[in-house]
Amino acid sequence: MGVQLLLICHGFFTLFVLVSFLCGRWPIFDNTFIQRFHFFLTFGAYDYFLRFVGSVLGSKSKDAVLSIEYYCCDRPNPLLQIIYLVIISFTYYFVAKSSFQYIPGYYLSEIHWYISLVAIAIGILLFLLTSFSDPGTITADNVTHYLSAYPYDNIIFSKKECSTCKIPKPARSKHCSICGRCVARFDHHCGWMNNCIGEKNTRYFMAFLLWHFLLCLYGTIAIGLILAGRLKELKVVYILTVYYGIEKTFWDLAPHVVQWLLGSYNTQILLMVFLAIISMLLFGFFGYHAKLCLSNTTTNETFKWQDYMELQRKVKEAKASAAALRQSISGLSNERKPSVSKWRSFFRRSPLEDVVVVKNNVYDKGFIHNIHEVISPLSRRTSFTQTKLKSS
Repeated sequence: MGVQLLLICHGFFTLFVLVSFLCGRWPIFDNTFIQRFHFFLTFGAYDYFLRFVGSVLGSKSKDAVLSIEYYCCDRPNPLLQIIYLVIISFTYYFVAKSSFQYIPGYYLSEIHWYISLVAIAIGILLFLLTSFSDPGTITADNVTHYLSAYPYDNIIFSKKECSTCKIPKPARSKHCSICGRCVARFDHHCGWMNNCIGEKNTRYFMAFLLWHFLLCLYGTIAIGLILAGRLKELKVVYILTVYYGIEKTFWDLAPHVVQWLLGSYNTQILLMVFLAIISMLLFGFFGYHAKLCLSNTTTNETFKWQDYMELQRKVKEAKASAAALRQSISGLSNERKPSVSKWRSFFRRSPLEDVVVVKNNVYDKGFIHNIHEVISPLSRRTSFTQTKLKSS
C-alpha cells in the first residue's frame, strides 16, 4: 500500500507544481498559495540560488550562472526544442513498451499501433512548421507593405520608428529583443519553438496546441481502455465479488480495483496521469489563445491594453476624487444643509464606483473575420500582394 500511496502523492504533487508554474499568474489564483508558489518557482528559488552561488563559490561562479541564464532566456537557442523532442520521444517509447503488448485487446484493435504513430508524426510536423516558419519578419524592403495592413489606433499603437531596426513600426508589430527583429502582428516569443509567434505562423501555433491537446487526450483514453480491457480479460471484478465476497457496488469495488491497478500497472497509471495533466494544461493554453484570436487580439496587445486601462482608470479616479473634494469644499462654504442620516451616508454610492474604462479594439471585426485573418494572414492574400505590386 505504501507504493500506491507514494504514486498518488507523486501525481498530486506533479499536478500542483505544473499548475503553479504554468498558471500561477492567472487572475483566478490572485492572492493564493498557488500564486506565491509560482513566484517562488519563477523568481524566488533562482534568486536564492544566485545568492548561494555568490556567497559560497564567489562572484566568478555567479557571473558564469548569469551568462548561462542570458544564453538560455535572452538569446535564440534550441534548448527547449530539444527538451520537447526528448519528452515526446520518451513518452511514446514508454507508452509503446508498457502498453502496446496489450493491443489488440478487449476494447482496442491493432490499428491503434499505426494511429498513434501517425498522430505523433503530425505533432512533430506541426512543431517543425511553427519553429522554422517565418512569423512575419519586417525589413526595410517590405515595411511599406506591412504599414498598409493595419491602421494605427492611436491608443496602444501610434506612428513611431523602431529604435533598433531604424525602420517605421507598423501597427500591431513589435521588436523581439531575443530574435533581434520586428515581427508583424506580434503575439509572443515562444521558447519551445525558438521562434516568434506572429502574423504568418499563428495558425501553425494554434494547430500545434490543439493537436497536442487531442494527442494527450487520445493517449489518456487509450491507456484507460487498455486497463479497462485488462479488468475484463482477467475477470478482476468477478474474482473480487465471488471469491472475496465484496459487494458488487461501485463504492465497495473501487478501492480494491484501484489498489490492484496501482500494484499491477503502475507505469501505465503514471503515464495516464501525466498525459491527462498535460492535456488539461494544453487545453487551457489553447482556450486562452483561441479567445484572443476570436477577438483579434494578441498576447502583446493584451498586456498593452492592461497597462493602458489601468492608467486610464487611475486618471479617471483622480479626476473623480478631485471633483468630489471640490464639491465637499464648496458645500462647506454654503449654508448649512440638513444633516444626512448615518445609514444613508453609509450606503451612499462612492464617485469612484462610477469610473468606467472602455476597451475600444478597432481590429476586432467579428469572430468570422478574425478567424479568417488567422487562417489566411493579410500578407499572404492576393489583395495584399496586389497592393504590394502597386506600391513598388
